[in-house]
Amino acid sequence: MSADAAPVATTPVATTPVAAAPVDAKVGDRVVRFDRAERYLHWTNATLFLTLLATGMTLYVGPLSAIVGRRLLVKDIHVYSGLALPVPLLLAYSGRWRAGLRRDVRRLARWSTDDRRWLLSLGRAKVRIGKFNAGQKLNAIFVAGCIPVMLATGSIMRFFKPFPLAWRTGATFVHDWTALTLLVVIVGHIGKALAEPIALKAMRRGTVPASYVQRHHPRWWAEVQGPEVEAEGVSVDAP
Repeated sequence: MSADAAPVATTPVATTPVAAAPVDAKVGDRVVRFDRAERYLHWTNATLFLTLLATGMTLYVGPLSAIVGRRLLVKDIHVYSGLALPVPLLLAYSGRWRAGLRRDVRRLARWSTDDRRWLLSLGRAKVRIGKFNAGQKLNAIFVAGCIPVMLATGSIMRFFKPFPLAWRTGATFVHDWTALTLLVVIVGHIGKALAEPIALKAMRRGTVPASYVQRHHPRWWAEVQGPEVEAEGVSVDAP
Protein backbone atom coordinates (compact mmCIF):
# COMPACT_ATOMS: atom_id res chain seq x y z
CA MET A 1 0.00 0.00 0.00
CA SER A 2 1.38 3.42 -0.92
CA ALA A 3 2.14 6.01 1.73
CA ASP A 4 -0.59 8.30 0.33
CA ALA A 5 -3.35 5.72 0.60
CA ALA A 6 -6.00 6.56 3.19
CA PRO A 7 -6.46 4.03 5.98
CA VAL A 8 -9.53 1.88 5.63
CA ALA A 9 -12.06 2.54 8.40
CA THR A 10 -13.25 -0.56 10.17
CA THR A 11 -16.53 -0.90 12.02
CA PRO A 12 -16.46 -3.09 15.10
CA VAL A 13 -18.84 -6.02 15.02
CA ALA A 14 -21.70 -5.45 17.43
CA THR A 15 -22.16 -8.18 19.95
CA THR A 16 -24.90 -8.92 22.45
CA PRO A 17 -23.59 -9.24 26.02
CA VAL A 18 -24.97 -12.12 28.01
CA ALA A 19 -26.20 -9.75 30.71
CA ALA A 20 -28.53 -8.14 28.15
CA ALA A 21 -29.60 -11.31 26.35
CA PRO A 22 -33.24 -12.32 26.81
CA VAL A 23 -34.39 -15.50 28.50
CA ASP A 24 -34.18 -18.58 26.22
CA ALA A 25 -31.68 -16.93 23.86
CA LYS A 26 -28.71 -18.97 22.63
CA VAL A 27 -25.38 -17.22 23.15
CA GLY A 28 -22.70 -19.26 21.47
CA ASP A 29 -22.76 -22.69 23.07
CA ARG A 30 -24.85 -21.56 26.04
CA VAL A 31 -28.54 -20.80 26.69
CA VAL A 32 -29.83 -17.98 28.87
CA ARG A 33 -31.84 -19.62 31.65
CA PHE A 34 -32.48 -16.59 33.88
CA ASP A 35 -32.13 -12.92 33.06
CA ARG A 36 -30.82 -10.30 35.46
CA ALA A 37 -34.25 -9.39 36.88
CA GLU A 38 -35.02 -13.03 37.73
CA ARG A 39 -31.66 -13.54 39.40
CA TYR A 40 -31.98 -10.37 41.46
CA LEU A 41 -35.48 -11.44 42.51
CA HIS A 42 -34.27 -14.90 43.53
CA TRP A 43 -31.34 -13.72 45.64
CA THR A 44 -33.30 -10.88 47.26
CA ASN A 45 -36.09 -13.26 48.21
CA ALA A 46 -33.55 -15.82 49.43
CA THR A 47 -31.95 -13.20 51.68
CA LEU A 48 -35.31 -12.12 53.11
CA PHE A 49 -36.51 -15.69 53.70
CA LEU A 50 -33.26 -16.70 55.41
CA THR A 51 -33.38 -13.55 57.55
CA LEU A 52 -36.96 -14.33 58.55
CA LEU A 53 -36.14 -17.94 59.41
CA ALA A 54 -33.06 -16.96 61.41
CA THR A 55 -34.79 -14.21 63.39
CA GLY A 56 -37.93 -16.32 63.86
CA MET A 57 -35.92 -19.20 65.31
CA THR A 58 -34.10 -16.76 67.57
CA LEU A 59 -37.41 -15.43 68.88
CA TYR A 60 -38.99 -18.86 69.44
CA VAL A 61 -36.07 -21.00 70.61
CA GLY A 62 -35.19 -20.04 74.17
CA PRO A 63 -31.46 -20.96 74.15
CA LEU A 64 -30.92 -19.10 70.86
CA SER A 65 -32.73 -16.05 72.20
CA ALA A 66 -30.52 -16.08 75.30
CA ILE A 67 -27.34 -16.36 73.22
CA VAL A 68 -28.24 -13.62 70.73
CA GLY A 69 -29.93 -11.20 73.10
CA ARG A 70 -31.28 -7.89 71.77
CA ARG A 71 -34.76 -9.44 71.48
CA LEU A 72 -36.46 -6.20 70.49
CA LEU A 73 -33.95 -5.59 67.69
CA VAL A 74 -34.36 -9.16 66.42
CA LYS A 75 -38.14 -8.73 66.52
CA ASP A 76 -37.97 -5.48 64.52
CA ILE A 77 -35.71 -7.09 61.90
CA HIS A 78 -38.16 -9.98 61.62
CA VAL A 79 -41.19 -7.69 61.22
CA TYR A 80 -39.64 -5.36 58.65
CA SER A 81 -38.17 -8.24 56.64
CA GLY A 82 -41.65 -9.78 56.52
CA LEU A 83 -43.26 -6.55 55.39
CA ALA A 84 -40.64 -6.23 52.64
CA LEU A 85 -41.21 -9.77 51.36
CA PRO A 86 -43.67 -8.95 48.54
CA VAL A 87 -41.75 -5.87 47.38
CA PRO A 88 -39.10 -7.60 45.19
CA LEU A 89 -41.74 -9.65 43.37
CA LEU A 90 -43.92 -6.61 42.73
CA LEU A 91 -40.94 -4.63 41.42
CA ALA A 92 -39.73 -7.47 39.20
CA TYR A 93 -43.21 -8.10 37.79
CA SER A 94 -44.20 -4.48 37.16
CA GLY A 95 -41.17 -3.06 35.35
CA ARG A 96 -40.17 -3.12 31.68
CA TRP A 97 -37.69 -5.88 32.57
CA ARG A 98 -40.48 -8.36 33.37
CA ALA A 99 -40.63 -10.26 30.05
CA GLY A 100 -38.48 -13.19 31.13
CA LEU A 101 -40.15 -13.47 34.52
CA ARG A 102 -43.65 -13.45 33.02
CA ARG A 103 -42.68 -16.14 30.54
CA ASP A 104 -41.30 -18.35 33.30
CA VAL A 105 -44.32 -17.74 35.54
CA ARG A 106 -46.52 -19.04 32.72
CA ARG A 107 -44.27 -22.10 32.47
CA LEU A 108 -44.51 -22.72 36.21
CA ALA A 109 -48.30 -22.56 36.06
CA ARG A 110 -48.60 -24.92 33.08
CA TRP A 111 -48.65 -28.65 33.88
CA SER A 112 -48.26 -31.33 31.24
CA THR A 113 -48.82 -35.08 31.25
CA ASP A 114 -45.05 -35.51 31.56
CA ASP A 115 -45.04 -33.34 34.68
CA ARG A 116 -47.69 -35.49 36.33
CA ARG A 117 -45.87 -38.69 35.39
CA TRP A 118 -42.59 -37.28 36.75
CA LEU A 119 -44.27 -36.29 40.01
CA LEU A 120 -46.10 -39.60 40.53
CA SER A 121 -42.86 -41.51 39.91
CA LEU A 122 -40.89 -39.20 42.24
CA GLY A 123 -38.64 -38.17 39.37
CA ARG A 124 -37.83 -41.66 38.15
CA ALA A 125 -40.02 -41.70 35.01
CA LYS A 126 -38.33 -41.03 31.67
CA VAL A 127 -40.20 -37.97 30.43
CA ARG A 128 -39.49 -34.93 28.25
CA ILE A 129 -38.88 -32.27 30.86
CA GLY A 130 -39.40 -28.62 30.03
CA LYS A 131 -37.47 -25.74 31.56
CA PHE A 132 -38.76 -26.68 35.03
CA ASN A 133 -39.61 -30.12 36.35
CA ALA A 134 -42.68 -30.79 38.48
CA GLY A 135 -40.72 -30.53 41.73
CA GLN A 136 -39.45 -27.07 40.84
CA LYS A 137 -42.96 -26.01 39.89
CA LEU A 138 -44.37 -27.19 43.22
CA ASN A 139 -41.57 -25.46 45.11
CA ALA A 140 -42.15 -22.14 43.32
CA ILE A 141 -45.93 -22.32 43.80
CA PHE A 142 -45.58 -23.17 47.50
CA VAL A 143 -43.05 -20.42 48.25
CA ALA A 144 -45.05 -17.82 46.31
CA GLY A 145 -48.22 -18.87 48.17
CA CYS A 146 -46.45 -18.56 51.52
CA ILE A 147 -45.72 -14.87 50.98
CA PRO A 148 -49.34 -13.59 51.41
CA VAL A 149 -50.04 -16.19 54.13
CA MET A 150 -47.01 -15.20 56.20
CA LEU A 151 -47.62 -11.51 55.59
CA ALA A 152 -51.27 -11.70 56.68
CA THR A 153 -50.73 -13.88 59.75
CA GLY A 154 -47.60 -11.99 60.80
CA SER A 155 -49.44 -8.66 60.54
CA ILE A 156 -52.24 -9.98 62.78
CA MET A 157 -49.64 -11.13 65.32
CA ARG A 158 -47.76 -7.81 65.24
CA PHE A 159 -50.68 -5.38 65.00
CA PHE A 160 -53.02 -7.49 67.13
CA LYS A 161 -55.23 -4.90 68.87
CA PRO A 162 -58.02 -4.68 66.22
CA PHE A 163 -58.36 -8.47 66.00
CA PRO A 164 -60.29 -10.85 68.30
CA LEU A 165 -58.47 -13.49 70.33
CA ALA A 166 -59.58 -16.32 68.02
CA TRP A 167 -57.98 -14.57 65.04
CA ARG A 168 -54.71 -14.02 66.88
CA THR A 169 -54.59 -17.63 68.06
CA GLY A 170 -55.32 -18.94 64.57
CA ALA A 171 -52.80 -16.57 62.99
CA THR A 172 -50.09 -17.72 65.40
CA PHE A 173 -50.83 -21.40 64.67
CA VAL A 174 -50.78 -20.94 60.87
CA HIS A 175 -47.72 -18.66 60.97
CA ASP A 176 -45.66 -21.07 63.08
CA TRP A 177 -46.48 -24.21 61.11
CA THR A 178 -46.03 -22.49 57.75
CA ALA A 179 -42.64 -21.23 58.92
CA LEU A 180 -41.63 -24.74 59.98
CA THR A 181 -42.71 -26.17 56.61
CA LEU A 182 -40.84 -23.40 54.82
CA LEU A 183 -37.70 -24.25 56.78
CA VAL A 184 -37.88 -27.87 55.60
CA VAL A 185 -38.59 -26.85 51.99
CA ILE A 186 -35.80 -24.25 51.89
CA VAL A 187 -33.24 -26.63 53.39
CA GLY A 188 -34.24 -29.22 50.78
CA HIS A 189 -34.01 -26.59 48.04
CA ILE A 190 -30.50 -25.57 49.12
CA GLY A 191 -29.39 -29.19 49.28
CA LYS A 192 -30.75 -29.87 45.80
CA ALA A 193 -29.05 -26.74 44.43
CA LEU A 194 -25.68 -27.76 45.91
CA ALA A 195 -26.08 -31.21 44.33
CA GLU A 196 -26.58 -29.64 40.87
CA PRO A 197 -23.75 -27.13 40.34
CA ILE A 198 -24.74 -26.33 36.74
CA ALA A 199 -28.22 -25.26 37.83
CA LEU A 200 -26.76 -23.28 40.74
CA LYS A 201 -24.36 -21.43 38.43
CA ALA A 202 -27.31 -20.58 36.19
CA MET A 203 -28.89 -18.67 39.06
CA ARG A 204 -25.59 -16.83 39.60
CA ARG A 205 -24.50 -16.19 36.01
CA GLY A 206 -27.69 -16.68 34.04
CA THR A 207 -26.64 -19.32 31.50
CA VAL A 208 -26.29 -23.09 31.13
CA PRO A 209 -24.48 -25.12 28.44
CA ALA A 210 -26.62 -25.89 25.41
CA SER A 211 -25.58 -29.55 25.71
CA TYR A 212 -27.03 -29.60 29.23
CA VAL A 213 -30.36 -28.25 27.95
CA GLN A 214 -30.46 -30.84 25.14
CA ARG A 215 -29.73 -33.69 27.52
CA HIS A 216 -31.82 -32.77 30.57
CA HIS A 217 -34.54 -30.41 29.27
CA PRO A 218 -35.51 -31.59 25.77
CA ARG A 219 -38.89 -29.88 25.78
CA TRP A 220 -37.27 -26.56 26.67
CA TRP A 221 -34.58 -27.12 24.04
CA ALA A 222 -37.32 -27.44 21.42
CA GLU A 223 -38.69 -24.05 22.54
CA VAL A 224 -35.40 -22.18 22.26
CA GLN A 225 -34.41 -23.34 18.76
CA GLY A 226 -33.72 -20.38 16.53
CA PRO A 227 -30.96 -18.02 15.37
CA GLU A 228 -28.10 -17.87 17.81
CA VAL A 229 -27.17 -14.60 19.44
CA GLU A 230 -23.83 -13.36 18.13
CA ALA A 231 -21.39 -14.54 20.76
CA GLU A 232 -17.98 -13.34 19.51
CA GLY A 233 -16.18 -11.59 22.31
CA VAL A 234 -18.93 -12.28 24.85
CA SER A 235 -18.04 -13.36 28.36
CA VAL A 236 -20.59 -15.89 29.56
CA ASP A 237 -19.52 -15.17 33.13
CA ALA A 238 -20.95 -11.66 33.03
CA PRO A 239 -23.17 -11.10 36.08
